[in-house]
Amino acid sequence: MEKLRVADLNLLIDYKYDTMKKQCPPYKANFEKPNLTINIPKEEIIRLQKENPLLSCDDVEYVYTGAAFYEALLHFNGFMLHSSGIVKDGRAYLFSADPGTGKSTHTSLWQKYFGEDEAKIINDDKPAIRLVDGELYVYGTPWSGKTDKNINMRVPIGAIVCLERSENNWVREITPKEAIPFILQQTIRPENKSEMINLLTILDKVLRTIKVYRMGCNMDMEAVEVSYNSIKVEESYENKRRLFT
Repeated sequence: MEKLRVADLNLLIDYKYDTMKKQCPPYKANFEKPNLTINIPKEEIIRLQKENPLLSCDDVEYVYTGAAFYEALLHFNGFMLHSSGIVKDGRAYLFSADPGTGKSTHTSLWQKYFGEDEAKIINDDKPAIRLVDGELYVYGTPWSGKTDKNINMRVPIGAIVCLERSENNWVREITPKEAIPFILQQTIRPENKSEMINLLTILDKVLRTIKVYRMGCNMDMEAVEVSYNSIKVEESYENKRRLFT
């Protein structure tokens, strides 16, 4: 069993295949007591692979250990958002969309525009969000979809952007009522009633604390300018936000 520290949680995990062996070293840690344990027996992985023949056993382990972690996260004031997370000016901005829309393409444009030292991808597919000591943070995790773009760090959340393709680049702020259906489509929706209550509780805190936007974008560099100038957290807004949370 390997000891990892993921999203400020002590994770004891047993993995057997190459992808997890490659993804986990940056998260290795030492601790006495785990917050959670993930162990999917090899026999179960083989059974699941037979049910999903397009996946290898390596793929199955990667997908199902991630699902187990993100389900457990609901018990620790957190959840996963299917998104590409970019860190700029000390804030994490999450661009969320259905697969194939271009969220990773958009955050890669941020890196080309600002430079990789100024704009870092914290997780390219499944960043974790947690409420810790009254603050909302975005975390990198070992589970980052088809890429290995993830960083073991935590950063205060800046905004969530619901991305869609468009010939022109535009951004508009949306209400919590508009945001909830979209976010629920881009996270794990538990069948367990208590876990669903946990999810809705943390989402309520998120939507009361940060701004959520819709954005239509193309693949031009102008898309970066439009998104950054529209969603960046201004100091005046941050101070005002703290007064009401």
